[in-house]
Amino acid sequence: MSSPAPGLREQRKARTRKAIQEHALRLFLANGYDATTVEQIAAAAEVSPMTFFRYFPSKEAVVENDEYDPLLIDFIRAQPADLGPLAALREAVVRGMRAVYDTDKDALLVRTRLILTTPALRGRQWRNGDSTQALFVEALAARTGGEVTFELRVLAAAALGALTTALSTWVDGDGADDLPTLMERGFDALARMDS
Repeated sequence: MSSPAPGLREQRKARTRKAIQEHALRLFLANGYDATTVEQIAAAAEVSPMTFFRYFPSKEAVVENDEYDPLLIDFIRAQPADLGPLAALREAVVRGMRAVYDTDKDALLVRTRLILTTPALRGRQWRNGDSTQALFVEALAARTGGEVTFELRVLAAAALGALTTALSTWVDGDGADDLPTLMERGFDALARMDS
């Protein structure tokens, strides 16, 4: 018997990963983050705890890990070189978030709420934000063939601050506002400061 083609194997892995994450979010909502164990998540997803750890190195990672950064980086690098860095970030981030929002709004809201309201996750988010900021800077520099500069780092930090504020406002409103529109408003505020 031959093994499945790599495409099928990857699809199965993606389904398992998504199932683990969905069950974890459901259990976190029902029981609270701290009260939910890896064993409970694994049982709900019908996998072993060892399988859980093959997909996620920790319970925190189930909430934190997503495919958004690589998507955003691809969108940033695809922006025309003659577009200014703030406009390139705006176009890439809003377009990327629209794609995520249209397909995964409910899970995004749950995950963001968990991160903002769980002290252990919120603290880790600051560290993850540094990684995202560095990825933004590298993608902006690569897009024009330039180098990483202090100014690009400041711009990426300001944009990340605007995005974090948009996410927080969205969660505070229980997801009633359109998140990509809030993000556009954040970029509008940054642009107004530039004029």
